[in-house]
Amino acid sequence: MRHVSHGLALLGALLLVPVPAVSQEDPGQSTSGRIAVFLDCHTDLCDSSHFRREITFVDWARDRQDADVHLLITQQQTAGGGSQLSLSLIGLRALAPRRDTIVVVTNADDTFEEERAGLTRTIKLALVPYVWHTGVLDRLTLSYAEPATEAELSAAGPIDDPWNFWVFRIGLEGSAEGESQERFVSGEASVWASRITEDLKIELDAEADGDRLEFDVVDEAEGIDTTYVSTRRSYSFDALVVWSLNAHWSAGVMAEVERRSTLNWDLAVQGGPAVEYNIFPYDESTWHRLTLRYVVGVAAFDYTEITIFDRTSEIRPAHVLEIEVGVQKAWGSIHGSIDAFQFLHDLSKHSVSLGGGLSLRVFRGLDFNVSGDIARIKDQLYLSQIGLTPEEVLLQRQERGTDFRYELDLGFSFRFGSKFNNVVNTRM
Repeated sequence: MRHVSHGLALLGALLLVPVPAVSQEDPGQSTSGRIAVFLDCHTDLCDSSHFRREITFVDWARDRQDADVHLLITQQQTAGGGSQLSLSLIGLRALAPRRDTIVVVTNADDTFEEERAGLTRTIKLALVPYVWHTGVLDRLTLSYAEPATEAELSAAGPIDDPWNFWVFRIGLEGSAEGESQERFVSGEASVWASRITEDLKIELDAEADGDRLEFDVVDEAEGIDTTYVSTRRSYSFDALVVWSLNAHWSAGVMAEVERRSTLNWDLAVQGGPAVEYNIFPYDESTWHRLTLRYVVGVAAFDYTEITIFDRTSEIRPAHVLEIEVGVQKAWGSIHGSIDAFQFLHDLSKHSVSLGGGLSLRVFRGLDFNVSGDIARIKDQLYLSQIGLTPEEVLLQRQERGTDFRYELDLGFSFRFGSKFNNVVNTRM
C-alpha cells in the first residue's frame, strides 16, 4: 500500500505506536484528554471493530454531533485493479475549521489484511495533528522502519513495467441448487482487460452467462407428471477507448456486441463516438462530479423471432445523452442520473430514465435513505410478434412490452444510547 499525504508531510513514513490510555470517566470529557472521532467510511475495508481495537488514543463517537473530528473515507478503483482511498479529516467544534486530506493507494495483489493494516496505520498518522495540544500527545511514541531491501530503497525510481500498464482479469463461476421437484444450474465466464493512463483509457470486457431451470408439475386429477424447462443465455463484448483532453473534457469511442435471449437478440451491435464534460475537474471525482455525456452512432439488430414491426433484422442510427451527478459530503451523499436514448429514424422510438439516491443525516442519530428510478419506455423494437406463452411470461424468458418501469426504496434509521463506545467484543 502506498499513500500521499497533504498537510502531513512531516510525518512521512513514521509509525505511530499508542500507549494505553486511562479509562474514560465522562463522555466527551475524559481525563486523558482524548478527542472524539466520528467514522464515516464508504469502503469494503471499513472494519470499525479493528479500528477501535488498534487506535485507542481517541474516543469513537456514535454521532457526528458528539465528535471533534469527522473522518470521511471514500473509495474508487485504480487502473491497476487496486483502490484509491481518500481520507478527509474535518475538524469540528474546537478543532474547526481545520481540514486535511490523505490519499491511500492499494495494489491489486494486496491481501485484505495488508490493505486493512495500511489503512489503519494511515488513520493513526492522520489523527496526530488533531491530538497535538491534548494530553494524549505525551502518551504517544514514534518509530521509523528503515528500508529493508534494495527494492524498497529504489521504489521511488523509474518504474519497469513489462505489461505496459495492461491489466487482465479472468473469471469463471457456477452454481447449482435443487430439490425433489426442482433443479437450477447457472454459469458465467468473463474476460476483462484494461490499459489506463492519465492520457488514454482502454477497457475490453467479454462475458457469457446462462441458466437452466427444470421443475415438475403433477396434475393429481389427471395423473400427469409434466416437466417444464426454461433456459436463458446471453453473450456480450464491450469496448471503450477514451482520450483525456484536459481537466474537464474527454472524447472516446464505445462499442457493444451482444446476444441476449430475453431481448430477442440473436445479435446486436451498437456503438459510436462519444464526448464527455465534467463541470468539476476529474481529479475531484471522489468528492463531487457532474458529467454530461453524448454518444451518437448506429444500432444493428438480428432478431431470433420476427418482431411486432415485421422485422427480422435492421440497422438504425441512434444517440444518447447521459447526465450524472454525485456528491459525498459530511452531511451525507447524493447521486443521480438522467439517461435519454432515441432512434433517429423515428424520433417517437425513445426512452428516458431518471434515477438516484440520497443518504442524509437529518439530526442526531437519525438517517434518511432513499433511492429509486423511473423510466419511460418507447424503444422496444425487439418485441416478438409470436408472443409469449403463460409459462414463458411466468419464467421471464423474454421481456414484455411496457410503457414505463419504476423502483423505489426508502427508509429511516435511528440510533440512540451511549455517545462513545470503544469496547470491542466479537464473541458469538
